[in-house]
Amino acid sequence: MKTNRTIFLYGPPASGKSTLAKALGETTGRKVFDTDAWIAERAGRSIPEIFAAEGEAYFRDLESSVLQDCIKVNKQNPGIVALGGGTLLREENRNACEEAGIVFCLEAPSPEELAKRIASQAGSRPLGDKARERAPHYASFPNRIASFFMLPDSLIVVGTGIAECFLRPERTVFDGNVSSLYPELSKKALGVILSGEVNKTPQTVMNLWHCFAEAGIGRRDLVMACGGGVTGDLTGFAAATWMRGISWYNFPTTMLSMVDASSGGKTGCDLPEGKNLAGAFHSPRLVVIDTHFLETLPEKELQVGKAEMIKHQIIDGRNIAISSIPTAKEIAENLSVKLAVVKEDPFETNGRRMMLNCGHTVGHAVELAMKYSLSHGEAVAIGCVEEARLACKLGYASKEWPGELADKFKEAGLPTELPDGLSFDGLKAIMRGDKKRQGNSVTFALPCGWGDVRLAVIDL
Repeated sequence: MKTNRTIFLYGPPASGKSTLAKALGETTGRKVFDTDAWIAERAGRSIPEIFAAEGEAYFRDLESSVLQDCIKVNKQNPGIVALGGGTLLREENRNACEEAGIVFCLEAPSPEELAKRIASQAGSRPLGDKARERAPHYASFPNRIASFFMLPDSLIVVGTGIAECFLRPERTVFDGNVSSLYPELSKKALGVILSGEVNKTPQTVMNLWHCFAEAGIGRRDLVMACGGGVTGDLTGFAAATWMRGISWYNFPTTMLSMVDASSGGKTGCDLPEGKNLAGAFHSPRLVVIDTHFLETLPEKELQVGKAEMIKHQIIDGRNIAISSIPTAKEIAENLSVKLAVVKEDPFETNGRRMMLNCGHTVGHAVELAMKYSLSHGEAVAIGCVEEARLACKLGYASKEWPGELADKFKEAGLPTELPDGLSFDGLKAIMRGDKKRQGNSVTFALPCGWGDVRLAVIDL
């Protein structure tokens, strides 16, 4: 894994290359270059004017010359380069970029959306909608960006092969499992923490603080997390509380963390009395979701990640099939459900964000009762079905709904019944310790149907 390389952003016209380049530059402090802007400046006229006066062949020659100059400038200090939508049609341009850095092709929106964007751009070049015509060309680039999202405090990029461009091992806390897969990186690591919920403790946070101190991490520095949800939550919480808060990046490596814990700003650790009772809102400045990491996961880890994906489908109302190994596009579309909710209620002040707790009140209680021998995803699956049964008893859902939902989780290879020895009534004492309690009452986000999650305050 090679780090700190020039990033070339490529794709159809109006696919978002310049917007993403600017956002990445602001987030990472890297210099940003836009080859179209360079061309217009060098020629002293707009690109449509160049096409009208000189033709496309002349423009392509000028474009190639500008690209070579841009590559030279980035050789010493790799930056971020937004390329025109046809720059790499010339093989020599493509070879030059792939030798100088790494090219990421942005997935195109629908042809209709692209056409609309192009039409809305003042001074857009006279090429029309080239996405369909060039689709085989764009598809030939292995490193891809499926989507990106900009929240007030975070930039979230979902793609394939992008992690290596931003990961700095000497500033990274690695999950123990990731460390074993990439030993050359972990040798330089800021810290390595053991995987699993049982390690999500105040002691681990303290250990990270000691790592920060030994590395001389100051108030203007940043740290990075590379691992599952536990690693991200702990590193983010340590960053939130180190010198009253420093910046951090998150590189989730499990499917569960990609679609859930990586984004939204919640950080924290568990206490014997309950999950995530000590925590803070502290959003990572950059979240890089790289599906290359999914290739290293065992089947069970993929299954447990689907629990949160199904939860998002319940909230959004789209009961669609999930691939055995979800693509970057699938993950981006699923994650967009959570991010839309977070945008509406970033700090849980108006109740909207509590929808994301669907299945979690029972699920967290099951995790604690089982001393974390069940994964979070397994507990969420059980919790969603158990809370669907509660919704049915309260008259909020049809009698068929719990069975339908249970079948959905079973298809993903997830459990749907409380473990032997546990019952809803038996879990009440643990649920009374939930963060959402008010006296003896706890607010549940009850799944009542596809697209129907209701907040209900229930006296336990």
